[in-house]
Amino acid sequence: PTPTPEVPAIPYLIGVGRADITGPVGDVPFMGYANLDQTAGGIHMRLYSRAFIVDDGSKRVLFVSADIGMVSQRLRLEVLRGLQAKYGDLYRQDNVVLSGTHTHSGLGGYFQYTLFMITSKGYIKSSIQIIVQGIVKSIERAHENLRPGRIFINKGELEESNLNRSPHSYMNNPEEERKRYNGNTDKQVVVLKFTDMDGDGIGMISWFAVHPVSMNSSNHMVSGDNLGYASYLFEQDKNIGSLPGRGPFVATFASSNLGDVSPNTRGPHCLNTGESCDYLNSSCPIGGTKMCVAFGPGNNMFESTRIIGENIFKKSKELYSSTKQEVRGPIHFAHQWLNMSDITIQINSTHTAKTCKPALGHSFAGGTIDGGGALNFTQGAVEGDPFWDGIRDAILGPPSNETQDCHRPKPILFSTGEMNWPLPWHPVIVDVQLITIGSVAIVAIPGEVTTMSGRRIREAVKKELESSHAFANTEVVIAGLCNIYTHYITTYEEYQIQRYEAASTIYGPHTLSAYIQSYRGLARAIAEGTEAELPKGPEPPFFTDSQLFSLLPLNPVDKTPDNSSFGEVLEQVDPVYTVVSIHVFHFIIGRGIGGCNTHKLTFVTVEKLHNSTQTWSVVHTDASWETRFHWIKGTSGLSNATVEWHIPQSAQSGFYRIRHFGHYKEFRNLKPVFTAYEGVSDVFKVNKRIYY
Repeated sequence: PTPTPEVPAIPYLIGVGRADITGPVGDVPFMGYANLDQTAGGIHMRLYSRAFIVDDGSKRVLFVSADIGMVSQRLRLEVLRGLQAKYGDLYRQDNVVLSGTHTHSGLGGYFQYTLFMITSKGYIKSSIQIIVQGIVKSIERAHENLRPGRIFINKGELEESNLNRSPHSYMNNPEEERKRYNGNTDKQVVVLKFTDMDGDGIGMISWFAVHPVSMNSSNHMVSGDNLGYASYLFEQDKNIGSLPGRGPFVATFASSNLGDVSPNTRGPHCLNTGESCDYLNSSCPIGGTKMCVAFGPGNNMFESTRIIGENIFKKSKELYSSTKQEVRGPIHFAHQWLNMSDITIQINSTHTAKTCKPALGHSFAGGTIDGGGALNFTQGAVEGDPFWDGIRDAILGPPSNETQDCHRPKPILFSTGEMNWPLPWHPVIVDVQLITIGSVAIVAIPGEVTTMSGRRIREAVKKELESSHAFANTEVVIAGLCNIYTHYITTYEEYQIQRYEAASTIYGPHTLSAYIQSYRGLARAIAEGTEAELPKGPEPPFFTDSQLFSLLPLNPVDKTPDNSSFGEVLEQVDPVYTVVSIHVFHFIIGRGIGGCNTHKLTFVTVEKLHNSTQTWSVVHTDASWETRFHWIKGTSGLSNATVEWHIPQSAQSGFYRIRHFGHYKEFRNLKPVFTAYEGVSDVFKVNKRIYY
């Protein structure tokens, strides 16, 4: 056997924790595809926040990865307020990193800037409260679980699991730079393994660059997508005998430099002809961008989610099991707020450049091969359109000459930095943050960084850290979608092509250079031990609830058809099923919002009868991959639910039942009252095989 590495004299204190952040699974818009018609209507997989605390005896850092589209400024500020109330100054903006996995099947409604509120029907308190409470709860659990432990690191390559969705943009980067890398996406998987002092695993973080958009914009079930499924598999593998979301081992698959990276590995094809889309603008001769969609590797979104999730899980498990390199050394962290609309960048010894007020280009409306736009916009537009520009000018006013000049060659569709009613449309005060644990540096990026942009940031931070003898062989990790959302970050060369990612680089062509300059400053401060001397920068705004708005209609009372009751089974089960079959049945339920606005509620359980004791045990919940809970919104308060159980090969023969739990809403004395109900199916039998 391989000798165990020498135990460090002063081990880290390590804590891991997980909590549910699923939220209301009826009517609330998803955040990701910016499609107002894509609202929540059930559960594919539950969403979780996963927290990791590391303390070296003098300094402490906290990294959280949450199954949401991205971390908003409002969400971060509310979480920090919750931590301040509970722990004082122990967890602060400089030592806390909040990262979103970037699932596009998580709930919206947790932003305070106008553009994001419009695209998710406003500020939805029932959504953000659950996410804030869940993130804080996961941190509380990690804090309570702190114990001496060790950290190990490993990395490897994963093939056939990601695809560059803007290769034309990537090819505009310098040839000599491209030749240094094997491909136009990062294949690297980086794994941090956390153990106690006995070597027993307590947690794991894995970073891999891929968009969690295997579940497409037609999906209405809350889902963690491919990265959420990878977490599900790893935790089920380690927490043997525990239901999903339970058990001590916590595994997160966090976002990285995924800006131009798709999981739909078959690539883009025209839905109406089957032919490949136009290479330059990802559109089709008939149907435009709407018809150009990328698929794969599976035949449907569920199969693709499973395949990509399994690939990432298997590679991460292999790296986790084989890691031998221990992480040792002190902890450091550095943080600043920047006004990203007004940063001067030193290009060379004689030239400077500046960032711009936020603006979105025409290609932003063209969408991507993972979700195309609905109008006649296409990617790669470097000239405006008189028709749409005229509409923009009439409704919103034209962008200033200064903003147009600053953003060239981007033709501006929305000059959001000059739009402030009823609130600013985009943020200008942005977090930049860097934490180091021994020789591991985690760069917290406030948006979606493209493949080459991520590589340049990693290289710059590594060079700056290793200028000090305290750092050698540093592994720099890009953590995406952190702390505040600022859309995309492309290279200067990619920006010239103006595909979707470049049109969504809101601070102009020198955005990446500004970030590299800022992260180099943070790395230099850490290397020199001068973090405390860094200016904090201008603090971001925190708008009051009265300043925010909601476009979500009020929910009516719930009703049932005549002579029926809530929880009643509309379509009863068959008496016998076999494994690897799908069982679908229907319940009468409340309209959904009343019972769906709490993460404490489980909506579905699959239960097995124990003959010897005549008792029931839960074998699956709505957090399980094998179940799907569909909420079907009816009219006049009449709604129902469909529950699917995809009976797995591992199911034991025996007798089962399925239960559904919910709440219905009514008014008593002019006040809303929520009443619990439940429904249960008839008992049915599951056989391993069919007998004739």
